[in-house]
Amino acid sequence: MPELPDVEVYLEKLRPRVVGAVIEKVDVRSPFVVRSFEPPLKTIVGRRVTGLRRVGKRIVFELHEQEPLFLVVHLMISGRLRWRDPGVTRPAIAPKLELARWSFARGTLVLTEASTKKRASIHLVRGAEALAALDPGGLEPMGATLADFQAALTRENHTIKRAMTDPHLLSGIGNAYSDEILHRARMSPVKLTRRMAEADFARLLAATNAVLAEWTARLSAEVGAGFPEKVTAFRDEMAVHGRFGKPCPDCAAPVQRIVHASNESNYCARCQTGGRLLADRALSRLLRDDWPRTLEELEEGKLARRGLKDGEPDA
Repeated sequence: MPELPDVEVYLEKLRPRVVGAVIEKVDVRSPFVVRSFEPPLKTIVGRRVTGLRRVGKRIVFELHEQEPLFLVVHLMISGRLRWRDPGVTRPAIAPKLELARWSFARGTLVLTEASTKKRASIHLVRGAEALAALDPGGLEPMGATLADFQAALTRENHTIKRAMTDPHLLSGIGNAYSDEILHRARMSPVKLTRRMAEADFARLLAATNAVLAEWTARLSAEVGAGFPEKVTAFRDEMAVHGRFGKPCPDCAAPVQRIVHASNESNYCARCQTGGRLLADRALSRLLRDDWPRTLEELEEGKLARRGLKDGEPDA
């Protein structure tokens, strides 16, 4: 799912293309993508885009010339935006991936979704109150005060991983960047928020601001004057997210993971949990006493499964 850095780069690259431009045509390819009915989507044809903003992970097009209208696009997991300059058809977009198109004199904005589960959505709402109803209400982490940050994360007693990815508590952070932030903060993903000291929150807030700012700048620089075409949650430059089994860039220990339901946390045991392996709920129940507790036990188990004695070379 595109998270705060991805959405910020979308906004940065969209502004010179669509702000001030008139929407000349709207073409909806999927009847399920439009989730609002009043006002009808055709209302935006002939309207000028007067501004862009982010609400959580949503992209909001402001259409304020005659009345305060907001076009709200939520990309969810697999939704992406593509921009095509006039007369440019490459790289081609598979028709089955297209959900909607907005045509401007400067080019065409295309909403796609590479998933059979169509979760991306478009809402057209009238007025600030209707827009606020689409906002989960999480605190914007960038520039937040330590007091507000701590208050948001301790509103409920969750693991820090769950709290950071709850859009009602923090805005714009998902699975990928929460992994990176927790690694930067040297913090276990299963630490409970109400057991954290103020110094923990200060370290976490600093890591949050640093990671989000660094990745926003990195992604923007990669795109340059172009438009983001390869938005993904898995990047080789990341420290732990999506890097299970690969070496931690800071200590070279293998990155670990735990899976609960459909959510996965990637972490470095040496950097974040003092070498202790976190229990994967399903596997630890299955293995019980055989579940390794530390990196050393994990490595010993690997050696035993290979029929090697401690100290023998691993061929």
